Amino acid sequence: MTQPRTATTFAPPVMEARRWLNNVDHPADRPLLNVSQAAPVDPPPAPLRQAMADIVLNDPDAHLYGPVLGLPALRGEVAAQWSRAYSGIVTSSQVAITSGCNQAFAATIATLCAEGDEVIIPVPYYFNHRMWLDMSGVKTVPLQVGSGMIPDPDVAAALITSKTRAIALVSPNNPCGVEYPAETMRAFMNLARQHKIALIVDETYRDFDSRIGAPHDLFTDPDWHDTLIQLYSFSKAYRLTGHRVGAVIACDSRLAEIEKFLDTVTICPNQLGQRAALWGMQHLRAWLADERLEILNRRAAITDHFPTLSAQGWALLGCGAYFAYMKHPFSMSSAELAPRLVHDVSVLLLPGTMFMPADVSGGETQLRIAFANIDSAGVKMLFDRLSNLRY
Repeated sequence: MTQPRTATTFAPPVMEARRWLNNVDHPADRPLLNVSQAAPVDPPPAPLRQAMADIVLNDPDAHLYGPVLGLPALRGEVAAQWSRAYSGIVTSSQVAITSGCNQAFAATIATLCAEGDEVIIPVPYYFNHRMWLDMSGVKTVPLQVGSGMIPDPDVAAALITSKTRAIALVSPNNPCGVEYPAETMRAFMNLARQHKIALIVDETYRDFDSRIGAPHDLFTDPDWHDTLIQLYSFSKAYRLTGHRVGAVIACDSRLAEIEKFLDTVTICPNQLGQRAALWGMQHLRAWLADERLEILNRRAAITDHFPTLSAQGWALLGCGAYFAYMKHPFSMSSAELAPRLVHDVSVLLLPGTMFMPADVSGGETQLRIAFANIDSAGVKMLFDRLSNLRY
């Protein structure tokens, strides 16, 4: 008897980790530090919330079905800003708005893959990508990263088979935080084009990249659309996580196929969220620049305070955007260690085993910290707690 699609994959990791909090009381002088999820917990800034309230009250169309591929004005704004930011040409017809970036990935895979096809993904991977591939009957082919947690295109080349349909990269990376060098991205683009497969680049965290200017030159290629599919999320930039707004940038013919998927799943993206994203893009550039600087300050706090942990045998494997990825010094697996940290030091984080296939080693020694919601003082508090562990 065959099993349903959902039974082919694992339980949602963030939800599983939240259950570790059940029936656990934290001392008044040791409040819980929740560094498990890469999502801002603060609401959108007040001017954006006011704009959203005005939209709810005064824009009747915000309560109706809209175009399947998204609000034309938002698609146009993305195309214009992307063309400037990447020094390339992106048209509004090459932009689709989705209900979050996870849906952008799901829709893209639905247009690329059939049962038994393969997608190459660097490991550690973003677990929701693996979950969707599992539920789609697509084989995840793990690509072991090299020095600095950066994937090697030459290693990836050896993994390509007649069933390979895409290589999927996330930069800045989730879970490792590292920013892939522009030359690495270009090499993957060349590799994918050579083999006539897609290069999916998830840039959910592009707004918090530490580099000045475009992080890669892929859109400067006039034929980028024959290979590149870029994914994006408005959730992190404008704190719109609950409104579910993402994007796919791809060729017109790809978006025509994606439209079929979106029409049968959500019919149209969230109308209020789309208008909020558009307002944010048009009015919050300075605010977002300050948000980026704050995240970079927290990243600096990670590296500044890490000697507290390195003295105890920890290693910092990657750091950037919302994430720090670490190697712990204990003999137990991270799958056992992470739940114990909730009880012992009131810290909720995710074990590396949640970001790795069961048959690939490494995750048992690794932990991910999502630091978007703790400031520099919180980073020091976190490291002080971890440095006092004795297992």
